[in-house]
Amino acid sequence: MNANENIPDEVGGAPAWSFFGWVWRLGLVLAVSAVAGWLMAVKLELGEMPGLVIAASIFGVGVFSMLKLRGSPRELGFTFGLKVLSVTAYKVLNFTLVSWLVQDLGFDDKTALLVIMLWGFFMTLSTIAAGGITDALGLRRTLLIGVTLCVCTRLIMVFCPVKAVALACGLLPLAIGEALCTPVLVAALRKYAAPSQRSVAFSVFYALMNLGFTMGYFLSDGVNELMKSGRAPALFVDLGPYRTLLLASMAMEALMFPLVFLIRPGVEMTSAGLVETDQPRRYENLKFFDKIHATIGDAIRDMGNTFGNLVRSDGFMKLIIFLLMIGLLKVVFNVMDYVLPPFSMRELGEQSKVGRLNSVNGLLILVLAPLVGVWTRKCASYSMVILGGFITAASFVFMALPPAMFQSWADGWLGRGVVGAYLDIAGAVHPYYVMIFLWQIGFSVGEAFYSPRVYEYAASIAPRGQEASYASLSYVPLLIGKLVTGGLFAGLLAKCCPATGPRNSPMMWTIVGLMVLIAPLVLLLLKRFIRVDEGERE
Repeated sequence: MNANENIPDEVGGAPAWSFFGWVWRLGLVLAVSAVAGWLMAVKLELGEMPGLVIAASIFGVGVFSMLKLRGSPRELGFTFGLKVLSVTAYKVLNFTLVSWLVQDLGFDDKTALLVIMLWGFFMTLSTIAAGGITDALGLRRTLLIGVTLCVCTRLIMVFCPVKAVALACGLLPLAIGEALCTPVLVAALRKYAAPSQRSVAFSVFYALMNLGFTMGYFLSDGVNELMKSGRAPALFVDLGPYRTLLLASMAMEALMFPLVFLIRPGVEMTSAGLVETDQPRRYENLKFFDKIHATIGDAIRDMGNTFGNLVRSDGFMKLIIFLLMIGLLKVVFNVMDYVLPPFSMRELGEQSKVGRLNSVNGLLILVLAPLVGVWTRKCASYSMVILGGFITAASFVFMALPPAMFQSWADGWLGRGVVGAYLDIAGAVHPYYVMIFLWQIGFSVGEAFYSPRVYEYAASIAPRGQEASYASLSYVPLLIGKLVTGGLFAGLLAKCCPATGPRNSPMMWTIVGLMVLIAPLVLLLLKRFIRVDEGERE
């Protein structure tokens, strides 16, 4: 690496911003926040509260980044922007998939969730393989390929009426596109953040991920409300609500293209400042498609070698057991996207605004994650995972109890605040609104304790020199969550909360809660076997 004299301003030790520099940056953050809030409140007709929430969240994260990440290259800001757009687009997609499969393609609940299970399995494998592809092609090329795939495949899903084509040419290759956009942003963050600022950069990254989740939920509700109001454009009416949501997701993904092109190739932030890498890359002399072919072959071989080394390492079984249990905790997020929407529609009706209810989680994590992180920074990660797991499992009590027990709460100030002020729904308040709201608060507290610590603990188990290999397995919990969702929840939803006929929804939530409870119990019972020394933190 050689210092690049042509890179002007983001070199380590950059002078303090002038007053004008602070003013225009603050003005830019304020303008972006105001525009985003206005779009949510006025154009999507979500009301003042969601608009203020989104605007305040963007402004808060933006100001925090200005204060803590001064001197970082502009590529770091582009990475943050890409993360928000990518997560928002993916959340709208994920939140819509079940309804699209059932309502537009004609699958039943069980088959739809099984399709999602297989899709999630393929996407997880693709994500693990994407690391080697990113190393060979570079960040910009990988992102361009991934974003192009995401846009084109979503377009097929929106306009293709043939079930087989929509799945084979739309949903299946979409998994590859999403996989190519996932690890590359983490790699970009490590590349563009100075070593002394990486912990702050990752905390902002995590906050922006939850901001994207929140925006995705609000956007989903906004499109649904627009469709119901009768003021939607003719194209949207013809497509229906779920294809329109996929179209909105595609539009969010397409907004990533300008940011990708603005990233300068070959720059990297180090402790010495911003430098330009000039060493030759692998496959440099190959043509583009030959390069892709060679890259995929090498990635498959590298995966085989990596997995072989992992299996032979002493900490492999500890990591696998740990990740299996985390996978049960991660089931909660799949419940939010795949189970709660049909459940809410059947129990509460089409006006339920489940997206806005789900956004409670993202908003709370924006505040709770950094606060809990500072508060528990001296506590062992393993202990915090167990504590967070028990809190997460306990939150299902709110969903497992009979709704009649919460009727007085629904008729009181809490029900009026949740349904009247936040959801902007008139009329009598069904107890499930309050129950879902309290459940969201409960598992958000649990998530704040355990989720940021999972990757840290996995790194603690890794033998020296195999940290990256172990980190690549961090996607295993997501895979487990999707497998459980597709394999178990499909039958539960059909049996306990069918579209027609008698329902026993509390039983479904009890089973889910007990399944989540297995994770902290096993981690507690196997503590002496799984837990490793965490060094100075102890």
